Formats: sequence, structure tokens, C-alpha cells
Amino acid sequence: MVSSLNIIEVARVTPSNSDSAESLSLPLTYFDLIYYKLRAVERVIFYRITNVTRPFFDSVIVPNLKTSLSSCLSHYLPLAGKLIWEPLDHKPTIVYSQNDDVSFSVAETNADFSSLSGNEPFPSTELYPLVPALQSSDDSASIVSFQVTLFPNQGFCIGVSAHHAVLDGKTTTMFLKSWAHICKHQDFSLPQDLIPTYDRTVIKSPTDSENKVLNEWRSFTKILAGGKEPANPKSLKLNPSFEIGPDVVRYTLQLTREDIQTLRERLKREVSSSSSSTSSSKELRLSTFVIVYSYVLVCIIRARGGEPHRPVGYAFSVDCRSLMNPPTPNYFGNCIAGCSRMMLTAKMFMGEEGLLAAATMVSDSIEEWDESFAWKIPDFVAYATLPLETQLILVSGSNRFGVYELDFGWGRPDKVMVVSISPGNGISMAESRDQNGGVEIGFSLKKHEMDTLIDLLHCELTI
Repeated sequence: MVSSLNIIEVARVTPSNSDSAESLSLPLTYFDLIYYKLRAVERVIFYRITNVTRPFFDSVIVPNLKTSLSSCLSHYLPLAGKLIWEPLDHKPTIVYSQNDDVSFSVAETNADFSSLSGNEPFPSTELYPLVPALQSSDDSASIVSFQVTLFPNQGFCIGVSAHHAVLDGKTTTMFLKSWAHICKHQDFSLPQDLIPTYDRTVIKSPTDSENKVLNEWRSFTKILAGGKEPANPKSLKLNPSFEIGPDVVRYTLQLTREDIQTLRERLKREVSSSSSSTSSSKELRLSTFVIVYSYVLVCIIRARGGEPHRPVGYAFSVDCRSLMNPPTPNYFGNCIAGCSRMMLTAKMFMGEEGLLAAATMVSDSIEEWDESFAWKIPDFVAYATLPLETQLILVSGSNRFGVYELDFGWGRPDKVMVVSISPGNGISMAESRDQNGGVEIGFSLKKHEMDTLIDLLHCELTI
């Protein structure tokens, strides 16, 4: 049965102090500008309440979420504002004015909650009605939008769409934890570790680096337009969500702490065997991220199959908050830089030592990363000119965000999903719900490819 969704209400929520005369203007930084043209980041958080009814949803859940969101926005005023690019400014700015607000939709669906929040494959198209659109135009763009959807007698979910020019994953999670804290405790103050810092002076980017990033974006846009100059170089209109075919499915893999340790021991054996036959003695970084990402890289490349010399690559983000002076862990905004390797070949990962090859590359990428990489201007033109068949594995999320701590008063989430991962190439990563050191990985692939991937994922754990 094809599920349906009914929009009950589209409301606007203002910060609880919106009657004040306070306004706020935050210029985008070097890190923000790297992401200002990307699609919105979309998440869905599922909460199981098996006896939830429409009256309880309407009279308790929705009002509590609205009231606490209003209070939370008073701590996060930029989220209620807009992204603006004034004609005389060289870059966009976040502007919050009195009585600005966010979109808050309320909906009901007959979809199967257990299917969408479970770990078995299901059609990706089932997820997209659960996330709200993020409004954007040539002149301005909203920062966030929300949708709360009831699954009668099953539970509800919170869908969030966020502008990547304003929020990275850590800032988004900090905001969601703040909202959940206020909603659960009915305490409109926040603990110190959830109070955002808006001081832009802690981002000490090199001179002219912002203009260089914007020039890269212009070149990228021009290439995609077939060499034509963009009609409006300052347009803030976002690309729509990915078009998803009916044959694309979602799947979440749960790796336990024991699974990860099994892979770690396997890599240690392979390193020992490899070291005995070569002169290399470089130590391998076997962190949870390196192990899990390498394992996923190998399996997803093998699942695609194809010509062994076809181009592949990988990319992930590194948190740069530790580079700030003084350290600012609660910094509001983007503070991440990319770490990637391009123009590799599938053959590198398809042999018996494919896992070791992947772990060595990812480990080296992290070990070689230093402050200079944070300020390296992204080469968007290189991305635009990659061969069309390139399989570039991108990571969203992190196993360090603590997304399963998002308790709004109805318990911890059953599932947290990044909806906006690209079909075929994107994966998401989060800590396991049981919080015992495991990791969950989300995939979006065509069904035949997903079937192969699932088999490979499980086979690799038994070697």
C-alpha cells in the first residue's frame, strides 16, 4: 500500500522574546561560504508511542513542541532570520529582525512507523514527505523549517530542514539538544554546554580566502551551466532535493562494538602480515571512524561492481573547532573542512587486501591533516569536471554527535535518519541507539545494488 500524508496545519513560530527590539546580523564566514550553495540538510527523528492518538497529539505533543521551540529560538535567534545578500555586500549575511519566525508544519500519515524506523530496506520515497521544504529565492533563504508528523497508534516524527551555509552537523545537533532539553524539563534556561557562541572573530581565515571560495563557486556554476555566466551571481536559491526513483531504497546497518573490534583485529593481522613482507612500518590509525568508514567504502564500491579501473573517491569532514583561539566548542555556524581523495580506481578496493588499502588511505588522510588543510580553498572545478561515472563516497553525520540523546519528554528516539544523503554515493553515520560503542550507517541505493551491498556487509564481518 502506498502511504499518504495529510498536512493539518502550517504555522509560524516566533522566538519567545520576539516583542523585543533586538535584531541580529551575522556575516557568513569562510567555512560557511564553502557550503552556501549546497542542498538543504534534511533529518527525521522518530519517536515511538504505541498508544498515541490524534487528540493527544493535538493537545499535548504539538503545543509542547511549539512552546519549547519558541523558547529555544530565543537562544538561537539567527535560525528565525533569513540569509540575505545585499547588492553592495561581497558575501551573504544572516539577518534576524523583530517578529521573524520559522515554519512549523503539522501532519498525519498512514505510513508504517516500524518500517521507516527499522533496519530493513524500504523505499526512499517514503521518507521525503516527512521533511519540510526550506524556502529560498534569488533574494533570500530561510535557515530552518520543521514538520511534526503523527503516525496514529504508532508514534510521531520530527522532520528538520536546515541551510548548510548556517549550520553544520554539530551546531544543528546542539540546537536540537537545546530544544529537547527545554521541552522535556520545561526549563527555559539552557545548561552552559548548550548555549551558542556567535563571536565570528574566532574564525581567523587567511586574507582574501572568502573571495577565493566565492570565485570557486562562480566557476563551478558556470561549468554546470555549459560555460554561461549565471544570470544572478548573488542568487540564494537552493537546488531542490535529489530526485528519487521508485527503485531506490534506504537501509541502516547496525555495527556493534564487537563487530568493530572484529574488524580492528582483522586489520591488525593484515597489517602484521603486510609489514612482514614490506619495509613499511607506518602505524595505522585504527579509530572507530577509520574502521567503519573503510569497511563501508570497500563494500559499497564492490557492490557497484563494474570495470576495475573505473574512478572512485571519498570525502568526509573534519571539525575545526579545536583550531580556534580561544577554543570555542559551542561556536554557532560551520566549522568544518573537507578531507578527500579523488581519482582512485575501484580495483584498489576489490582485492583481498581491499579493507587494508582503504584503512591505510583513510588513516593517512587523517594523520596528514593539519591546520593548513582547514584553509585550503576547495577546488569545486575539480568536482565539476570529474568523470560522470565517478563513485565518490560522501559521509554525513558523525558517531560523536549524540543524536540519540534527543529526548523531548517522550523517551529517546527510535531512529534518527539523514534523509538528504545522495542516492548511490552518500552515507550517513551516527552512534548506535544503545550507546554502547556501536555505530549505525545509512545507505541509499537502487534495490539490486542494495541487495548486493547487504550481502557484502555481512560477509565481510565473517572473514
